[in-house]
Amino acid sequence: MTKNQNGYVALIAVLVAGAVGLAVAFTLLTGGTDSQRATLATQQSIQARNLAKSCVEEALQQIRNNSSYTGTGSLTLGQGSCTYTVTNTGGNNRTINSSGIVQNTVRKIDAYVTITTLSISITSWQEVS
Repeated sequence: MTKNQNGYVALIAVLVAGAVGLAVAFTLLTGGTDSQRATLATQQSIQARNLAKSCVEEALQQIRNNSSYTGTGSLTLGQGSCTYTVTNTGGNNRTINSSGIVQNTVRKIDAYVTITTLSISITSWQEVS
């Protein structure tokens, strides 16, 4: 091999090593970005669920204040908001429909309560898809 050919081999080896290094770096950056997006989506989902719970609690407080309460309300907390609707489903039974919203993430909760003279009993609490 001549001296010039050794230089070309070294140059090609450096280019190949650089391309491999660039590919590895790109893969790591892309994976990190995807992981960050998934973490953000999980955080927003948890925040939206907690907001929906907060609105159910607010609706329960409205019912405690006035046992014949029916209506709607909303709260804005942190980076999101929630709404609730209380409907009379007959006698001393109420349904609370609540939605928590953070960015584009929505979580919903339906709670069913029974009111007595001494207490308010939650007969069912479920997340709705």
